[in-house]
Order: sequence, then C-alpha cells, then structure tokens
Amino acid sequence: MLGCLSFKPSTLFAFSKHLRSTSSDRLWTRGCSLRVANYPSFMATLSTVSTEKDAVSSQNDSAQKPQPPLQVAKRLEKFKTTIFTQMSSLAIKHGAINLGQGFPNFDGPEFVKEAAIQAIKDGKNQYARGYGVPELNSTIASRFKKDTGLVVDPEKEITVTSGCTEAIAATILGLINPGDEVILFAPFYDSYEATLSMAGAKIRCITLRPPDFAVPINELKSAITENTRAILLNTPHNPTGKMFTREELNTIASLCIENDVLVFADEVYDKLAFEMEHISMASLPGMYERTVTMNSLGKTFSLTGWKIGWAIAPPHLTWGLRQAHAFLTFATSTPMQWAAATALNAPDSYYIELKRDYMAKKEILVEGLKAVGFKVFPSSGTYFVVVDHTPFGLDNDIAFCEYLIKEVGVVAIPTSVFYLNPEEGKNLIRFTFCKDEETLRTAVERMKEKLRRG
Repeated sequence: MLGCLSFKPSTLFAFSKHLRSTSSDRLWTRGCSLRVANYPSFMATLSTVSTEKDAVSSQNDSAQKPQPPLQVAKRLEKFKTTIFTQMSSLAIKHGAINLGQGFPNFDGPEFVKEAAIQAIKDGKNQYARGYGVPELNSTIASRFKKDTGLVVDPEKEITVTSGCTEAIAATILGLINPGDEVILFAPFYDSYEATLSMAGAKIRCITLRPPDFAVPINELKSAITENTRAILLNTPHNPTGKMFTREELNTIASLCIENDVLVFADEVYDKLAFEMEHISMASLPGMYERTVTMNSLGKTFSLTGWKIGWAIAPPHLTWGLRQAHAFLTFATSTPMQWAAATALNAPDSYYIELKRDYMAKKEILVEGLKAVGFKVFPSSGTYFVVVDHTPFGLDNDIAFCEYLIKEVGVVAIPTSVFYLNPEEGKNLIRFTFCKDEETLRTAVERMKEKLRRG
C-alpha cells in the first residue's frame, strides 16, 4: 500500500508539482489523503521512484524482470500518501517550522510518564483484558460522570482502544453495514471517510462554511433519509476549531430521535474548549441510548504516541464495536493503560493550567496571523486555527502551502484535503498552536518578514 512506502522529500515535492501541472489529472483530495482522478497516470509516475542507494540494483533488476504493479483493494485505492507526510517531508527539506501536523513539540507531564515506567517495572507487560485494564475502565467512567453527569458501567459500556482512531474504526466497522448512509460534516478528520469506505457505507456530506462554520440545519434535515444509519460529528471540531452549540446539538438530537439515527461523537478535544462549554452529545435527553462517545488521552496529556483511546456506549452498541475491536487490535498497550488511569485522575488544577497554557499559545499565533494579513476565523476549541490565504494572491491552498514552506519557512495544512469537494476548501489553510511559545513566535516573525501580500 502507498502508505507503507518511503519517499524522499524531493520526490514528494516532484509529485505535487506533477499533480498541479498535469491537465489530465486533477487533485481529488479527501480526508488527509492525496489522490488523483487519473489513477493509472499517477501510478506510472510512482513506478519510476527509487532511492539513491538502490538505483543501480533497481536498473539491473528491471532489465531482468518487470516489477509487479502495486496492489490495493478498490475500497482503498483512492487514499494515497497523506498530506501530513508530504508537508512534513517538505518541512525537513526546507528547514521550515512545522505548524501543520497536530502533535505537540513538547512532552507530556512527568507524573504520567513515571506511572508508565513504574507499570513496566512492576511487570504489567502482557496482554491486557481485551476491553481494557479494569482500573482504567473505572477511571474513564468516573471522569465521564464528572464531565456529563452520566453513570456508566465500566465493564459493559467502556472499551479501551488503540487511540481514538481505532475507536472510530471499531465503531464504524462494528455498527455500520454495507450500503448504510452516514452523514459527515465537512471539513472532517481524514480517517472518517477511509474507514467508512472500508465498511462499504454511503457518505452524505454537510459542509460547514466560514466565518462561523454553523450547521446548515435545513441541509441536514434534507440529507436524512430512511437509509441514514448514523451521524458522525466532532466537537470541538478539527480542523476549524468550531464547537457545536447547545442549540445545534439539540436540533441534531431531535432529528436523530425522530428518524432513529445513531450518533458517533468524536470528543478528543473536549478539554481544549476555550470560549464556550463543551457539551457531550450523550448527555442530551434521549441520546445516550443511541450515542457512541469516543475520546483519547493524547491531546489532553501531550502523549499522542501512546495511542490510548476509548469508546463509551450502551451495551447494545458496545457489543458491535467490541466485536470489531477484538479483530482489529484485541488489546491496547498494558503499561500505558495503567499510566492513563493515573493521568485521568489528575486534579482539576491540571486542566485549568492546560487551558491557560494553550490560550496563551493561541493568542501568540492568532494575533501574529492577523498582523501578517490573514483573515483569521474564530476558533473556540482544539489547538487549530483556520485562515483565508487569498489576500496573498495564490490560486489555491496547496499552492500557497508550498510557497509558505519554500519561501517563508513555515508549514501549514491545505484544508481542501478535508472535503469531499476540494473546491470548497481551496481558500483555507490550517495552522496548529500545539507548539512551545518560542516556536510560535519564530514562525510569526518569519511570516511577518517574508510573506508578501498579492
């Protein structure tokens, strides 16, 4: 599969230039994955790639026998090298500051890391129970009660997964049948469509538009049919930073109850809610019985590499997602689960300080972007900010991001990759502020110095 190949940054940039300059191919970007409509042409280009160290041997081998074509199931062939891989590779090549990919450049808290080390030393290194270490399940239940007021059974209603991405996959693969319709709000996290494609689902998309990215209620009502199985929503929302309002959530809840539709709620940024209250969909009247709530440790504790996530759902929905989870990963890292239980028992002061720290980082970036000349859209949660790049005169988001890396030395993410229709995101790019303050200030200064308006 393409995601397993290793490319030089120069090769990735060449691909990008090829995609823009070839009239028969058009960028057909989805999620965070880059793909082109003319697949054979792209594959012909890809087949010429080799690294320097094996160039000679490759030439000799190719003279003796043809290389077999790369193979991938049709349900996945449209998902190519991720935009994050491309942009990060370009960042390395050009020495650019990476404000694109959403992982911190600082470490998680010492007390959580020490708990993981202690768990390893204590011999907690074999398979965990499939749906989670009992202590972690109980701690998740306690946190959920504190956050939402809901009492859940840690044994029957909580499943620990390998990150929220696996919670999403287990939920979709365990509860969605081929042909079921699932509604997404664009722009959206890249794994949503890829996993829905693996499940054979039909996707119906509702676009959230700037400046406030409000839910177009009438469009949503029209999108729901007798075949609609679920609505997948993310609040606080990546990439826009939007938080769904109580009014919007109440309307969505009413439509789901009226039409017997499930909700898959991705709430990984729930503790990074800055300007309004985070509301969990499951806490609304009549919604717990039809909601799967998905979350993780990584964003809140700056430990994205640990991949500890979980799904909370009533028993009749937990059954399906656990069946899928059992054959995806079966169990998640045992010592990290023990450490996660320690993390989730952190006092309220930890979350207060976390929010204060991120609000300071956000201010540095947002004020800097405004001073540079971007049109900055409000971000109420997450650690992302979306801006309009068009004042600088470039045709689209991909062209602008390449210019930003090569000429300015700063990385952002083109948002067209988060839409079913890339045209809807071509004027927008996403920055992250999950970096230390010095990094953010340096990036802002580079843009002030080198970025010229069109």
